[in-house]
Amino acid sequence: MNIIVIGLGQMGGNMAMTLHAAGFHVTGTDVSDDARARLESRGLSVAAPDSLPAADVYLLSLPTSDHVRQVLMASPGLLSLAPKGSVIVDTSTSDPAVTRELAPRVVEAGLEWLDAPVSGGPAGAASGSLGMLLGGESSTIERLAPMLDAMAARYTHVGPAASGHVVKLANNYLCAAHLLTTAEAVALAAKAGVDPAACLAGLNSGSGRSAVSEVNFPKWIQSDSFDSGFTTGLMRKDLRLARDAAADLGLPLTLLEQVVARWHADPDGLPDHADFNRITDSVLGLASAQDADGSQEDAQ
Repeated sequence: MNIIVIGLGQMGGNMAMTLHAAGFHVTGTDVSDDARARLESRGLSVAAPDSLPAADVYLLSLPTSDHVRQVLMASPGLLSLAPKGSVIVDTSTSDPAVTRELAPRVVEAGLEWLDAPVSGGPAGAASGSLGMLLGGESSTIERLAPMLDAMAARYTHVGPAASGHVVKLANNYLCAAHLLTTAEAVALAAKAGVDPAACLAGLNSGSGRSAVSEVNFPKWIQSDSFDSGFTTGLMRKDLRLARDAAADLGLPLTLLEQVVARWHADPDGLPDHADFNRITDSVLGLASAQDADGSQEDAQ
């Protein structure tokens, strides 16, 4: 199976190297000369965007749906460039409305489509342990099973084209909300004198647990490492997409609106380039807030 990976950032580059290590014939491409050179130095075959060879699969790892549209329609123009019968796999977190527009064009061009947004971050991409949410035809998934098995610890077919992108936005909304609610729960317990680690151990033994309490807090927040590879700006973008998707469907999801607002409330104190787990800083800081006279408030 010949695979071209388009977009060699942290996610795309690591996915390309994982597939290469698994024995697939992989070519990577990116508009950045530096990105191509970096992956070439690691042993990956690379090509400029205007010099792509034919492939069985074109795997996209791009920042936004606009970039996906550009790659399909204009440069390099996969709708006319890709051989008939090849597959377009969009691993980006894309706008479902744009996917509903583009997927039929891909099929009309004689190609197959699969939206396959991923979770697990750069580490998951490097280790082949991603989670993937798939939107498309079952026959396409069966055809790509060897590639998917090499990339992911698990993948779930959630419906037709655009379904994967919808569920990915729902997932990221929950993650964003859980970071806020778990931080508030830990702050509540800490203010009452409960050690945060003990609080999290208790939460993780009960029904309030989540991937945020089980993974994010110990791995990135309590350790003070904040090196997940996923930025606040990316989460803000995904939350806006989730909000817009709800609006397009006529769903008045007020809690979603409030979560979006919380994540956008302090762009100076929490810049887009910060690790997304930093959203917890201001909430956790409430547990050590001082009285107006400057003395530590009694935690009784």
